[in-house]
Amino acid sequence: MTIARSRGEVVLVLAESSLETVPKEIASHPSVRKWAARRGKSPLETLLDISVHYHAMKNLPNREKRGRPDIVHISLLEALSSPLNLEGRLRVVVHTIGDYVLFVDPKTRIPRNYMRFVGLIEQAFKYGRVPPDSEKPLIEVVALSFPKLLQELEVSGIVLLDERGVGERPEAVCSKALEEGLPIVIGGFQHGDFSPVVKSYAKYTYSIYRKPLDTWTVVSRILSGCERLLEIL
Repeated sequence: MTIARSRGEVVLVLAESSLETVPKEIASHPSVRKWAARRGKSPLETLLDISVHYHAMKNLPNREKRGRPDIVHISLLEALSSPLNLEGRLRVVVHTIGDYVLFVDPKTRIPRNYMRFVGLIEQAFKYGRVPPDSEKPLIEVVALSFPKLLQELEVSGIVLLDERGVGERPEAVCSKALEEGLPIVIGGFQHGDFSPVVKSYAKYTYSIYRKPLDTWTVVSRILSGCERLLEIL
């Protein structure tokens, strides 16, 4: 699916997000099976969550970047309830560490309750969309690598937010993205670094603060900068 973009619309991508269903290699672990049984689901249909699956995840590769659905939850709450989105000037896309992409309709009302959000995303992964039988889903899940996502967005580069980037104000970051029609990319993971693949598409790499910040804080500051730049606030 190619995303129809409006002129002056900010495209925000949460990249390599810690959002995935339980991988097969730990599906038989007691903590995974217990949690799935408690919720009446197959282990492979439940979201990987380090707060529940900590012991099961000990030997998973890239463990430090996995099992944090709450990061996407809080970030989507921030983004979709922002004045920028309410004014129709924002498009949010979630790219996951497992190379799936969640295309989120701007009108989607993300559940405030975390467990309701988990159930919603589990449904999206299981059926590929929410609602499952909708021709215009609120959330659609598609298997896409980061390079393929950029093809769908019809761009060849990105504005990357990284703590080691060039110091810049949020308004300037947004201005550069809008000026060149580039998506703003923020890491949707808790620890570690962007993969070389993501970094290779960075036309500009900026930092908005001299110390590491939580993903949702970066999202909030960038959106506020865009709102000031566009005179929404």
